[in-house]
Amino acid sequence: MKTTRRNFLKSTLVLGGTVIGFPTIIPSSVLGRNGKVAPSNRVCMAFIGTGNQGTGDMFNFLRDKRVQVVAVCDVNRESDGYWDNAIAGREPARRHVNSYYAQNKPSGVFNGCAVYADFRPMISRPDIDAIEVATPDHWHAYLSVESMKAGKAVYCQKPLSLTISDGRAIADASKKYNAVFQCGSQQRSERNFRLACEFVRNGGIGKLKRVVCGLPSGWPDFGKTAQFKTPTPVPDGLNYDFWLGPAPEAPYCKGRVGVNFRWIKDYSGGQLTDWGGHHPDIAQWGMGTELTGPIEIKNIQGIVPEDPLYNTPTEYSYECVYENGVSLIISSKERGGITFEGTDGYVWVNRGGLETKDKNGKNIDLYELDEENFKVKLYCSEGHYRNFIDCIYTGRECIAPAEVAHRSITLSHLGNIGIALGIDKLKWDPDKEVFIGNDEANKMLKREYRKPWVLSI
Repeated sequence: MKTTRRNFLKSTLVLGGTVIGFPTIIPSSVLGRNGKVAPSNRVCMAFIGTGNQGTGDMFNFLRDKRVQVVAVCDVNRESDGYWDNAIAGREPARRHVNSYYAQNKPSGVFNGCAVYADFRPMISRPDIDAIEVATPDHWHAYLSVESMKAGKAVYCQKPLSLTISDGRAIADASKKYNAVFQCGSQQRSERNFRLACEFVRNGGIGKLKRVVCGLPSGWPDFGKTAQFKTPTPVPDGLNYDFWLGPAPEAPYCKGRVGVNFRWIKDYSGGQLTDWGGHHPDIAQWGMGTELTGPIEIKNIQGIVPEDPLYNTPTEYSYECVYENGVSLIISSKERGGITFEGTDGYVWVNRGGLETKDKNGKNIDLYELDEENFKVKLYCSEGHYRNFIDCIYTGRECIAPAEVAHRSITLSHLGNIGIALGIDKLKWDPDKEVFIGNDEANKMLKREYRKPWVLSI
């Protein structure tokens, strides 16, 4: 009998949240190895991290008829503490998937979504083609690399990495395993951002002189976390040691997990990395520097208020100087979005906004321009999730591949390192990805993983 995903799934039992499989070998041409999937087959997809962004992404992939969501994984069974204090975890995610597919079943019943508390048996399943990684940042590199080693396409949420070393590992693994990889920097798939970058790249504002990225400040508090900073017993249903994973051991408190992990440097980099995966990414796209980086970071300023738990910058500002003389300002004090300034005008772009003026102050409507006349044409994506699935079928590189995402988030890591060191200036070698003449800064390029976790490509 020919082996198919359907036969494989029929041979797999789900008992009490544990998958007991009787795996069979499925031809790689069917499974989607190296980006090749037979058009007659759906892309079987699984999700690691079904809390905040992961659950929303899951709904978007469910709507793509080329996708079959077959499994979800989270170390948390079910709890509140997410955006708007929503209930999330692996069990709500499984219910969402089964309910969605049940709508199209004559019986109105579907129970085909497997659930895991441990990602390892899930990524070893031969019927799974693609994995989304939507965990806290400190898990991104390990999970992405292990998934690519297992032959999976990977959609990893932004920010790509916790450290520059982690980002380099993801980028190198994507090349080594010829993996289809998409970072969740979805602004690249929005027309206004592409138009702005194309206009700049085609000389629409003359010679580019300066780019300014305005990012949010503060520690957004999605719940009443002040009362949740005192250590308490780990709640039933959460494998907290697994949640920590490669991060240092730390006492559990509700304000550490859920939605507010982002303000703790063991797991993330604050607003600077949260939004650093968006606006600085677009800045590099418009500058044409998405595969390199600055040679100097200067005028570094940052504020980290004293707090018993949260220790990432709430305010920040610094300048990245590139070899061609263009400066990129990344700051929480500037107008939100990206402003490209040239000798003949400027372009400002943000979510839902696009504003262009020539050097005389005259408005230019980029939506009315004939894009066919642009000599430099940038990658046009009709949707970030759709682009990922398209590329699994075609083998084409995604619009936000690992190397580009790594170079973009490196800008935020450079700023955080400078702020942590309390210095005004750093010299950077974008080819070797090391600081010049600063051993302390170079020590901060990576962090040791807590045993037994080892990142290896």
